[in-house]
Amino acid sequence: MSKDNQHRVSRRRVFYIPGYDPIHPRRYRELYRKESAEQAAISGYEIALRPKTTKGAYGWHVSALIDGRATDTDVEVLVWSDIVRDSMAQGIAATYLQLIRTAWVYIGTGALWRLMRLRKGPVIAALYPIVFLLAQLVLALVVAFGLGQVLALIHPWMGWTGLAVVPFVLEWFRKRDGKFFAYYLMHDYAYSARSMGANTPELEARMVEFTTIIAEALTADVDEVLVVGHSSGAHLAVSVLSDLIRAGQVPGDGPALNLLTLGQVVPMVSFLPKAHRLRADLRFLSETEELTWVDVTAPGDGCAFALCDPVAVSGVATAAKRGPLVVSAAFTQTLSPARWAELRWRFFRLHFQYLCAFDRPRDYDYFQITAGPLTLSDRYAGRSPSKSRIEASVNKFTSVQPT
Repeated sequence: MSKDNQHRVSRRRVFYIPGYDPIHPRRYRELYRKESAEQAAISGYEIALRPKTTKGAYGWHVSALIDGRATDTDVEVLVWSDIVRDSMAQGIAATYLQLIRTAWVYIGTGALWRLMRLRKGPVIAALYPIVFLLAQLVLALVVAFGLGQVLALIHPWMGWTGLAVVPFVLEWFRKRDGKFFAYYLMHDYAYSARSMGANTPELEARMVEFTTIIAEALTADVDEVLVVGHSSGAHLAVSVLSDLIRAGQVPGDGPALNLLTLGQVVPMVSFLPKAHRLRADLRFLSETEELTWVDVTAPGDGCAFALCDPVAVSGVATAAKRGPLVVSAAFTQTLSPARWAELRWRFFRLHFQYLCAFDRPRDYDYFQITAGPLTLSDRYAGRSPSKSRIEASVNKFTSVQPT
């Protein structure tokens, strides 16, 4: 598309839907502030943050001058961290019960083996908390056995009292989970697994709120409404926008509506038996003409289903499918060798790289997308999808409504 035919954006609303994250949304503002300044210095444009000008629960305002054009953007975080925190409020014993149930769901339904045919990285990430939590339990029992042997020297019956040390060892690990992420990841996968892929009532209620907020923005005097879904937030965004469009809440003469999904883990949910709602929404959104959907992942992100078309691999693609456009952030090319060497083994940090600066940027620049003068659809107009994308349908469960 020529520059003359592109839609110039002077005002934009961005709605960011985080993944399964219990942290206060101020984290995303600080990340945006720091990384946007770094990207601006690298790429030669101007960008600045100030307090939000909208009435949303949490957000910030961005002023940018890119390619000689000024753009004002209001970013709002659609918060569901309170639901995440409530789901994580589990004791040690309850977490081990979650471990058993979650493993049973993914193994018993056959979902795990099919997920491994896509990308092994996120499957390993899913198995990691199970293995690490079991290792913690084994270590606690070994310590208890050793202590029991010592106490048995005093009196044979005292050997059993060594078991009293088990909860203390497990608690020591739990308090340091900020380094290990075993409990965090266990709660993450257990949240979807406990309902076999269906949304919980509290999450459905929150998604209704998100839909209302975005619908209101579509009646405002802006040029683009951009929804960004990261990680687990990607499949929430798919369902929220599907509800919005089905309800006829996208005005024909309103701003451009676009969806950007980053580091998606859609198959972890869509491959479960009761994920009928998500599969139906994936099919619907892939066929609609109401928006442009761009899905960005990177093979270097071991926590995402990199370059897996979320609609196709879920087995719900039809001949009417229009999207998403699946492209790679290509970490090994968009990060310098020194920067890549610094980050490549920091798996959790790499999962957030989509929201950060690249020192060798190509056509993916989070800050130009969210604060620049082009709509998402114009920025990627004519862009070919990544050749190495995976489109094979490997999902066992493809129904889009309960039977």
